[in-house]
Amino acid sequence: MSLINRRKFLRNTGLSAAALSMSPSVLSAEKNKKELFKLSLAQWSLHRMLKSGELNNLNFPKYTKETFGIDAVEYVNGFFPNTKSSYIKGLKQRCDDQGVKSLLIMCNGLGHIGDKNATKRKQTVENHKPWLESAQHLGCHSIRVNARSMGTEQEQTEYCIDGLKKLCTVAKQYGINIIIENHGGLSSNGAWLAGVIQGVNMDNCGSLPDFGNFKAYDRYEGTKALMPYAKGVSAKSHEFDGQGNELRTDYHKMLKIVLDAGFRGYVGIEYEGKKMGEVEGVNATRDLLLSIRSKYAASYKY
Repeated sequence: MSLINRRKFLRNTGLSAAALSMSPSVLSAEKNKKELFKLSLAQWSLHRMLKSGELNNLNFPKYTKETFGIDAVEYVNGFFPNTKSSYIKGLKQRCDDQGVKSLLIMCNGLGHIGDKNATKRKQTVENHKPWLESAQHLGCHSIRVNARSMGTEQEQTEYCIDGLKKLCTVAKQYGINIIIENHGGLSSNGAWLAGVIQGVNMDNCGSLPDFGNFKAYDRYEGTKALMPYAKGVSAKSHEFDGQGNELRTDYHKMLKIVLDAGFRGYVGIEYEGKKMGEVEGVNATRDLLLSIRSKYAASYKY
């Protein structure tokens, strides 16, 4: 988005011209104010920089704070070289040095929690244990898992409920939540995933609604179905128009659903577009979220 268009967008949405740059110092100065929701940055937003070596996992918290003025982060397990206690301790120290809060770790590639084979489901639970321990040491509230399975819809429901119950039982020992994202397969059906979470029926089992991962399922209805269980929200973004609006998701409508559900936690920026650079895309998503937060500030209770 051009600088001129960003000025016009922010002016039209009621933000002052001084908010245009959204400098880290300005954003950090506001962190003690009451806010309808806070912002965090999902590490996947910078996956090209991380994969190329331009940025590494240890520097991610500092980079997030200094570049975007955001002081909460969401990791992806694939960007960790290991889960050794010395490495996790070093990452925690860097977060503490920067005043950055670690919220969650998105866990992929650890097996299917809803595998039809009971032995493989058990192994998947075991595979998540190092990440539960890492999340605990970093001060995270959750790890994000995938509700992957196979078979009929009913079979997948049963397998996923069984696997998630076992994982949530282990996670309780670490004081960690298990949150499930709509992330492909039946999990991209909001009603189905809500039913699975209801079936697990444990207080440390919740959802992470992602604005853009519902595929053929209506994203607004899907988010609405998952918000009663949300322990986080993922604001997926791809492209923006000249006024700063996201082209695939009506962020004003989506944030109203989030706020109407009573959610007042962190909304994580997850930029996944290709037309903008990663930094520019994160900035555009952040500015849009901040403009909507400002617009709705007088309409909701904190």
